[in-house]
Amino acid sequence: MTVRDESEVFAELAELCTSSGYIHVIAYFCGRDNFIRYGDQILKEDLEHQYSEGRLVRTEISTLIGLLVRQPIDFTMPSAEQRNAAIERTQELMLELHHALTKPWMESFKPGVNRSVDPFTQGASLREPIFYGGESAYLFQYREFVEPKYQADDAWLESTKGFRIGQARIVANAIGAIVNERQLAVRKTIDPKKNPEWSLLPGFEFNATEVAERSGVELAAVERILDAFALPADDSNERFTALNEFNATNATPLLRKDKATFLLLQHYSLVEAIYETPFFWMLTDRAYKATALTHRGTFTEDFSAECLTKVFGKARVYRNVDVYRSKGEKLSEIDVLVLFGDRAIVVQNKSKRLTIEARKGNDLQLQDDFKKAVQDAADQAMLCAEALVSGGHRLVDGNGTEVALVETFREVFPMCVVSDHYPALAFQARHFLKFRSDDTVRPPLVTDIFALDAMTEMLQSPLHLLNYLHARARFGGKLLVSHELTTLSFHLKENLWLGGEYDMVTLGDDIALDLDTAMMARREGLPGAKTPEGILTRLNGTAAGRLIAEIEASADPSTTSLGLWLLSLNEGTLRTISKGLDQLVSEARRDGQNHDMTVVAGDPSSGLTVHCNHGDQTEATRKLLAHCNLRKYSQKADSWFGLLLNPQDGTVRLGLSAFYPWEPNPEMEKLAAALPPPPPRPGSIFSKPAPAVKPKVGRNEPCPCGSGRKFKKCCL
Repeated sequence: MTVRDESEVFAELAELCTSSGYIHVIAYFCGRDNFIRYGDQILKEDLEHQYSEGRLVRTEISTLIGLLVRQPIDFTMPSAEQRNAAIERTQELMLELHHALTKPWMESFKPGVNRSVDPFTQGASLREPIFYGGESAYLFQYREFVEPKYQADDAWLESTKGFRIGQARIVANAIGAIVNERQLAVRKTIDPKKNPEWSLLPGFEFNATEVAERSGVELAAVERILDAFALPADDSNERFTALNEFNATNATPLLRKDKATFLLLQHYSLVEAIYETPFFWMLTDRAYKATALTHRGTFTEDFSAECLTKVFGKARVYRNVDVYRSKGEKLSEIDVLVLFGDRAIVVQNKSKRLTIEARKGNDLQLQDDFKKAVQDAADQAMLCAEALVSGGHRLVDGNGTEVALVETFREVFPMCVVSDHYPALAFQARHFLKFRSDDTVRPPLVTDIFALDAMTEMLQSPLHLLNYLHARARFGGKLLVSHELTTLSFHLKENLWLGGEYDMVTLGDDIALDLDTAMMARREGLPGAKTPEGILTRLNGTAAGRLIAEIEASADPSTTSLGLWLLSLNEGTLRTISKGLDQLVSEARRDGQNHDMTVVAGDPSSGLTVHCNHGDQTEATRKLLAHCNLRKYSQKADSWFGLLLNPQDGTVRLGLSAFYPWEPNPEMEKLAAALPPPPPRPGSIFSKPAPAVKPKVGRNEPCPCGSGRKFKKCCL
């Protein structure tokens, strides 16, 4: 297929958008592609059209609106034939425009082309994912976050614009409600058979008086808000001469039909403008610019801390932590630090945006934007994470209190969080981000506050969130996604775990349907399932679920790793473990004897040995430790977990973990030979290996726990 140059397609599209009555065509697309219809409750099937190939995405519709206003809007009602022809031609041109944007990277796959350079590190190829990438934020997130973002700037807004940010939010909600009701009413009046020249445009109209009555905000303030976010009558959007040039209708999405009547074709665009545009107003005030920048940074840090506090609790989340070397020299600062058991999360926040010049495909500007918005923050997070692991550093939080650290961290998760919509952020991070990592300091997760909000909304327990971060760090290099929400939704349904047979996995945007539905049910108050069927529901009412909850409550480093290991297992294995735990406790309670079981699972191989007995704590611990080390050796595993349960109620008396590389040991080989054979398949359970954990060991022989010390100096 011959693909015309982008400029040719754009020019024809511009001509079409200024044709007579074209605003009715845009109203058709907005009504078709932006509204969600549902019955008694919202289902993911109700949202499927939001991911259909034929749908125009919001950036495409915004392009049409931006081209529409380059000439005075002609409200003439087109004939049915004219309207349908314009709809069809618009879709053809938008498809052709998409092909034009994909052309740079499609060319790189042709035979004979030099493939030594990744095409997606070049600006020309990145323009397509930047333009067509999914929205960062849900509409309700913009609505909820706008007041915390600008609450410190309210005095400036009121003195310069005549309204407070909370009033703007209320007005936007009222306009959305009016448009929704009006759309329903207009649709009921349409009968294409009786009147083929119908239009959805009246459903997008409203006036200031209606908004004031609906919102409860005084009319004068409503009028000032509408004026602030309405395209000025003398603005013909002359700068919008190419796809990635500044489009004034994104910053001022309200259009005027006449002196009293306004149009809002995309409600999302208004709430986004209220979230983003005021900051640019403030930047033009030289006297206030520095204050606005400070407030913006503070908001991002506060928001990240609040999200993580919701999961881990206030006592485990630290703000503005200074990291000092042993000699008292300041190394760096952590915006937000989370400590849970032997795990840590190191968050660095940034408030940089992708510039218009970068959106045009300027390679140097793209890389400069990414460095300022992401790479610098990731580097700082990695530096602080490595300091935690290496030891010898002192941490002091923003209140001047020294932060107590565990002796050894098992995992540290660096995170870089940006505060605004950064198009194709996951895509750019995959191709641009440079980092170093190992089994302890994990690869940094680059995301925005909207995805962080979704993570902490859906994964509201510490182990579930840490498990996601672990899986994301381990398998992120194999994933090709356009947005973090897609990965999160996949994890909620399937548990993010990719076997060695997969080199690369592409996740389509529609995988986010389950997450979209749950988030709308939770935050919009719509009737529907608030939790997708999957990892958050599979353990309900099971012994494994109760065990994980107990581990979370304790935040004990010795059991945190066990909790994460359990969450990484598939549902069948977890149900087998639950059944085994219930049986173990029941038998121990019934006959008063000691009972135990072992399960082998995971990749790489690991396992769990559980003892349930009434014995003395010291003796019971010795037996469990010896048993775990023998099982670990027999399975040639590098890690193993042990649990000592109370036979009365199944609660945890003790947890332990063993992490050290497997090495051949003749003495351990002899002792392990007495163990029962391993289970027939991973995830199977075998029990009652009691004779094997009571070997006759001489005082001067190697301890069966595998420590390398003599028995008399160790477990004896």
